[in-house]
Amino acid sequence: MGGGIGGFAAATALAQRGARVRVLEQADEITEVGAGLQISPNGVRVLDALGLGDGARARSTRSRGVWLRDGPSGREVIDLDLARLRPDADFLLFHRADLLDLLAGAARDAGVDIVTGARVEKVDVGPGRPTLHIAGQGAEEVGFLVGADGLHSVLRPELNGTHPPFFTGQVAWRAMVPATGREEPEASVFMGPGRHMVTYPLRQGQVVNLVAVEERKEWAEEGWFIRDDPANLKSAFRGFCQDAQDVLNRVEEVHVWGLHRHPVALEWHKGFCALLGDAAHPTLPFIAQGAVMALEDAWALADSLDSTGLLDGPALYQARRRHRVERVIEAANKNARNYHYGNPMAKVLGHNVLRLAGRFAPEKVLGRFDWIYDYDVTQA
Repeated sequence: MGGGIGGFAAATALAQRGARVRVLEQADEITEVGAGLQISPNGVRVLDALGLGDGARARSTRSRGVWLRDGPSGREVIDLDLARLRPDADFLLFHRADLLDLLAGAARDAGVDIVTGARVEKVDVGPGRPTLHIAGQGAEEVGFLVGADGLHSVLRPELNGTHPPFFTGQVAWRAMVPATGREEPEASVFMGPGRHMVTYPLRQGQVVNLVAVEERKEWAEEGWFIRDDPANLKSAFRGFCQDAQDVLNRVEEVHVWGLHRHPVALEWHKGFCALLGDAAHPTLPFIAQGAVMALEDAWALADSLDSTGLLDGPALYQARRRHRVERVIEAANKNARNYHYGNPMAKVLGHNVLRLAGRFAPEKVLGRFDWIYDYDVTQA
């Protein structure tokens, strides 16, 4: 279930191993919202292993760096030059729709049957084969079910019960704005008290992706499709520097969503079923690993089922993935605090430490995340 990044990657990986695969997508067509993605080298290795490396590089922008700045003043805090520090590593900036189209095309080429307009309302999980209840189509038994159906997974509560998420006290806006043609191929992060804003170019510099996060007490609905007035976004960041304002002033359409924490699912599998991606472990967007973890999951699940079979493969898959995913999620949770210094003294100290590290030991700063980026699930 689920025609997203994780679902199509898993479908392709399974089909390439000889499985007969069908993807059920509730939408009437395979489309994606306008949003950007950063696919770090550990995700690119999965795309390479699926035979999609050349297509991925052609459809994306290779990031040359990450530029952290003080939002109100615009002063540089640290500029991590990925091209110099990691010349052989691919950090790719994708329009989400382009990556989805690449993966859906690969699934079709591998013989996957893609069914749209198929909304699964309920799943019966028992000792035998799972049964799907599809809206308007009745019940159907399937040989093995992969729940790659996201935050609001139908399968997850069948394996784990219901555990409501809690609001983190943060909301995020996302928008696509026209590019000026002068943007560098890098991620720029403007940091301020209780808020930060990330921008990076996509589609060979045609558009700029913007994600802005603000701390607030009010609850905001969880979901990607909630429209907001651009004036609210601009008001929240009105004290930021002119470079940030130049991007904000080009925002004509924006969506907002509340950031919620979900526990990592205790059970990722039962019988002939398994969870994947956000259905198993939703991730906050502060380390750009949500889509990448889904790609890693997809490869690990297909490899585990192929190597040990449908009975033992799901347990091997969970054993391979759970500890790593929990560690990545914890790193993402901590990273948000590094962007949002509210205490002026803490901000001065934190930014100056980063400036010194950027000047004298940039390799060590980037090296903090080598355990994420250097990992290769296809060889694990």
